[in-house]
Amino acid sequence: MRPAIITSTFLSSALTPFTTANASGPRQNSQMPNDAINSSRAPEPVGLYPHARRVGNLLFLSGVGPRERGTKNIPGVELDGSGKIVSYDIETQCRSVFQNVRYILEDAGASWNDIVDVTVFLTNMEADFETYNRLYAEYFSENRPCRTTVEITSLPTPIAIELKVIAAIP
Repeated sequence: MRPAIITSTFLSSALTPFTTANASGPRQNSQMPNDAINSSRAPEPVGLYPHARRVGNLLFLSGVGPRERGTKNIPGVELDGSGKIVSYDIETQCRSVFQNVRYILEDAGASWNDIVDVTVFLTNMEADFETYNRLYAEYFSENRPCRTTVEITSLPTPIAIELKVIAAIP
């Protein structure tokens, strides 16, 4: 069987505003409220994007790493003079990421228990997964969202973990 090919026509139609039909025909731009949220406690984004965006009762967090707000400090990371990672402590980074996610959730009016899906990006699955998984079980002992864990080569800043989270706000 051949792999599916996504064409630009498919993508452009998938990205256009949805329509709903009524007695007078289709109605354009009937999108749910779409509100950008920026936390005053989480680290500043490294690009032009918000910390989160609320669409209806769903809250989509942008990728969240372990950096500290207002500094270039990355908890658990030692860098050389050129900014390359010399060593890192995945446990310290995980705890910092979880705290940053919590900041964004709370500043958006949500809580840790509202999380329904987590995508985890690790730069060294073999070395870090066991520690990450242990901490994940500690932090998500009451709420057990869906989860996907992916190993990637690198992240935009010298970090070893990033989370992408979706929460459902009641």
